[in-house]
Amino acid sequence: MSTNVYFIRHGIAADAENYVTDAERPLTEVGDRKTHKIAQKFKQLGLHFNLILTSPLVRANQTAKIFQANKLSSKVEEFSPLAPGGDINLWLQWLETWQPQANRELALVGHQPDLANWAEILIWGEARQVLILKKAGVIGVSLGSVGSPVGNSQMFWLTPPRFILD
Repeated sequence: MSTNVYFIRHGIAADAENYVTDAERPLTEVGDRKTHKIAQKFKQLGLHFNLILTSPLVRANQTAKIFQANKLSSKVEEFSPLAPGGDINLWLQWLETWQPQANRELALVGHQPDLANWAEILIWGEARQVLILKKAGVIGVSLGSVGSPVGNSQMFWLTPPRFILD
């Protein structure tokens, strides 16, 4: 059974200079509004995730909760390797144990360049740093159903938010 992974970058966040730590930065009003519109568009497209894993940073967590509020998944879990500088190998270990009840549709909400690098590792076996994931943008990757997904996966979606929003 194949697994589709949607790498979703958090929405537009507040400027860093207004916060003590980067982890505290929330979505702006514009970021919140655009992320809701993108979530609604995903709902119209019939997307539904078994699970949304999110970085523990505030802006990513808010983005994941917006997707949950728009009924794209009933489950959101924080996953520390999705924080900036996280290790894809920890996610790959987690993935081996993941047993969803139905279709294998997984959303990962996090940060650039990590999410794009993870997608590249799955597709090409290495981070080439050529994919750019805009704020509230999406990369969809179908994982290979046999063996390791590293270098054995296929990208099916790369969309900046401007192509999703009307």
